[in-house]
Amino acid sequence: QVQLVESGGGLVRPGGSLRLSCTTSGFILGEYDVGWFRQAPGKEREGVSCFSSTGGNVYYSDSVKGRFTISRDNHKGTVYLQMNSLKPEDTAVYYCARHLTRWSQSCEPRSWSRWGESAYWGQGTQVTVSS
Repeated sequence: QVQLVESGGGLVRPGGSLRLSCTTSGFILGEYDVGWFRQAPGKEREGVSCFSSTGGNVYYSDSVKGRFTISRDNHKGTVYLQMNSLKPEDTAVYYCARHLTRWSQSCEPRSWSRWGESAYWGQGTQVTVSS
């Protein structure tokens, strides 16, 4: 059974840092694209970052590039999102998702809008950036 469990969210001041973790089980992590998405109140869900199953390529949205870093530990079955220089506009529920298809090559930002029905999703973790 595929499971993804996010953790590490919380309240942080602007300029601060958080590291989110996505603990996975039920599949071989290295064989699937895994992404981080977020949804702020009143807004649509948006892609943040993705770790590709092919070539280890990583992708970021323009809004987080240079501040966030995605990484993966296949042995532990965990995907991380290190978030630095956090801004109030980063406030959202952050979700981890695994694409349904092995070796899907769906990690580029132009593919993120199609992940809604093409992925397993975690339950989300709240990140609040406020002074």
